[in-house]
Amino acid sequence: MATGEKAPGAFKTIGELSRELGVAQHILRYWETKFSQLKPLQRAGNRRYYRPDDVQLAKRINQLLNQEGYTVRGVQKLLGQRRSPEQESLSELAADYQPGEAETRTAPRGGVDIERLAGIRDRLAEALGD
Repeated sequence: MATGEKAPGAFKTIGELSRELGVAQHILRYWETKFSQLKPLQRAGNRRYYRPDDVQLAKRINQLLNQEGYTVRGVQKLLGQRRSPEQESLSELAADYQPGEAETRTAPRGGVDIERLAGIRDRLAEALGD
């Protein structure tokens, strides 16, 4: 371990986590208000210390919001449910999805195939348990 580096299990400050994720500190504080599972320790002066589990959760939230395109509400739903590892993200679910014969036809020129979208919506709702 180089001088100045923390041990892998060490707590991180909000500044350290902010730099690691590439998001502003106020975004991390906002996530705390939206995701009840994200609860860093707060010491004197409300200084936040993120435990390793908090860091992993913040990384997952960041991935879902900023890389996979989920909304805050969508991430709240995902985090509120216990899911199997293979269904951890909708992108994985979509990758496994095989459309039925009716869903493989193309949409009218310049239009949207509403039936195909409705089928996908229904399958996603079923996978999410809605």
